[in-house]
Amino acid sequence: QVQVVESGGGLVQAGGSLRLSCLASGLLFDEYAFGWFRQSPGKEREGVACIVRSGASNYRASLKGRFTISRDNAKTTLYLQMNDLKPEDTAMYYCAAALASGCSVLSKNPYTYWGQGTQVTVSS
Repeated sequence: QVQVVESGGGLVQAGGSLRLSCLASGLLFDEYAFGWFRQSPGKEREGVACIVRSGASNYRASLKGRFTISRDNAKTTLYLQMNDLKPEDTAMYYCAAALASGCSVLSKNPYTYWGQGTQVTVSS
């Protein structure tokens, strides 16, 4: 019933940009907060950015300024604009939905629905 599907990943050179999308269906999009997470081989999944229904957002401190999260409620789509990409940004990127008034990049627990991920690879 509920589907969360990421797209837009790929191979890009360092310094380049990518825009990830996440299309959600089967849920009341406007009532959910959304987050982007990423996971590299051998590492735990970590929060990248999140956004609440009003559009207010939070970011992992080290990424703020390069990454921008946004949402289009009419299209039930979440976005992550990634600029000035670095090799250390290489990871599988996931979007997730949480039925909450606020959001956090510090915990995965509040997020109920998860996509299957889209791979981002940044070459030197």
